[in-house]
Amino acid sequence: MEFDEGAAYRSEEEFEDVVNRFESCALSPDEFNHRPHLMVALSYALRFPEDEALARMRQSILRFIAHHEIPPDVYHETLTVFWVRRVRAFVAGGGGGRALLESANALAKECGDSRLVYEYFSKELIDSDAARKGWVEPDLKPLDF
Repeated sequence: MEFDEGAAYRSEEEFEDVVNRFESCALSPDEFNHRPHLMVALSYALRFPEDEALARMRQSILRFIAHHEIPPDVYHETLTVFWVRRVRAFVAGGGGGRALLESANALAKECGDSRLVYEYFSKELIDSDAARKGWVEPDLKPLDF
């Protein structure tokens, strides 16, 4: 899946609006797809150490799920950890050294395909209860970031 240049953020305010609307639960569940997940993770990765960024991401997703009365078992720990680590690697690799708007759009371009996870994890492992409830190591290839 290629990045849709037309979907690029046009301003820092637009990026920050997505993060703020997610954190306040004003974003609808339909709007909280892969790209906004990445943007929230980027916001946290730029502001907090890795452990705190992950804890905030987990806490924020669980609050969002509860607020919208989504079954709590939709939360997926392995996917959350994977994407927070991937976004942290993007930031550490220089992606976070750009202006916020440029970083957000570069991240969306680099990691915008949610199927990236299947380079590391089989569908069977990702769909497992163990992966949903806690971190499991990849079964296809080790994390290279």
